[in-house]
Amino acid sequence: MNSTRLPWTALIPLRAGSKGLPGKNTRLLAGKPLYRHAVDLALQTGAHRVVLTTDIPEILEAKLPDGVVALQRPNELCGDTVPMAPVLAHALRAAACEGVVVLLQATSPMRQSIDVDAALKVFETGQHELVMSVTEADRGVLKWGQIVGDRFVPLSDPAYCFSNRQSLPPVVKPNGAIYVMDADWFVGRESFVSEKIGVVQMSTAHSQDIDTLADFERCEVALTLNQKGSNL
Repeated sequence: MNSTRLPWTALIPLRAGSKGLPGKNTRLLAGKPLYRHAVDLALQTGAHRVVLTTDIPEILEAKLPDGVVALQRPNELCGDTVPMAPVLAHALRAAACEGVVVLLQATSPMRQSIDVDAALKVFETGQHELVMSVTEADRGVLKWGQIVGDRFVPLSDPAYCFSNRQSLPPVVKPNGAIYVMDADWFVGRESFVSEKIGVVQMSTAHSQDIDTLADFERCEVALTLNQKGSNL
């Protein structure tokens, strides 16, 4: 943790409904509820405040660590099709958040303090409106396109469509684990879209996301092994 860093708030969205794995946010993962991995990481990394936005009674009624508050999320922001932007904007307003905010998805339990710290350092350069975490992706996507009428329209450089995969440049994709922004900037626009997006690249191991039971079990094995290794 960098003791000279400006205060920052961690915001963790936790919705009750999940089609892939019902109840996943409160399901025990390596000895504690999934959402607590994000909470504990935020505190360990130096968040001066942690805000949970949720409709889960178990979390709203839970005894939380000092500096952690749980906000009741309105019903209209709890549906499967509700995007993250209005959820985040509501929480920032309701909690009167100011300054630097780090959005941490609970479904990325393999994320580490070094990843969050790296994202904060990139944001502190002042060159970006948003900083997000990414991970390496299949460069073969550069060969893809869309069908418009009866034409193939490449998504990127048309030459890539006819190149060997090995010769294509590296590609990354957002992994959903970390987003860093200024609270006022986001509330004023309610959108993540920007032409000034900085990135911090995370390893594939740290980027694992939980959507299904198989994902959950895979992360539990990895976390359990990590815990055993740290106790040796």
